[in-house]
Amino acid sequence: MAKLEQVLLLGNPRLYELSRPVTDDEMPDIKPVIKDLQDILIEFRGRYNTGRAIAAPQIGIMKRLIFVQLDEPHVLINPILYDKSDRMVEVWDDCMCFPLLEVKVLRHAECRVRFRDRYWEERVWDLNGDLAELLQHETDHLDGILATQRAIDDRSFRWKKTVPPNQ
Repeated sequence: MAKLEQVLLLGNPRLYELSRPVTDDEMPDIKPVIKDLQDILIEFRGRYNTGRAIAAPQIGIMKRLIFVQLDEPHVLINPILYDKSDRMVEVWDDCMCFPLLEVKVLRHAECRVRFRDRYWEERVWDLNGDLAELLQHETDHLDGILATQRAIDDRSFRWKKTVPPNQ
């Protein structure tokens, strides 16, 4: 069973590695990873009262796989962002790899993502607002990039205002 302690924390060198694509024949091995990602996200939400998505590299699985929990769960396999808008938005980004820290970054206001779902069907989503920011953050994880590397400047860091009750 997955545990929140599996999440790699800021400074772990594996977080900076490039993830490999998932192949169709690997799908039987990927299904338990999807369940682990879902369980860890649920546990993280219970502890920190936040969290919408997790990328496989965050638990040391170097595959291009993202689990997103919106109104319902979604699995994005081998996502590719494209048609990124020229307009950028400034956001305070947080991450499961540094749960009490926020980093001010610039993200594209809009983009599209092409991916395969858990049934290996190809999908395309048009993204804007919070969802565009979220998927840019998660695909960065697949490329070994953390929000700390995208900080606007050296003053773009702050502690979260509240510490979760279980800390």
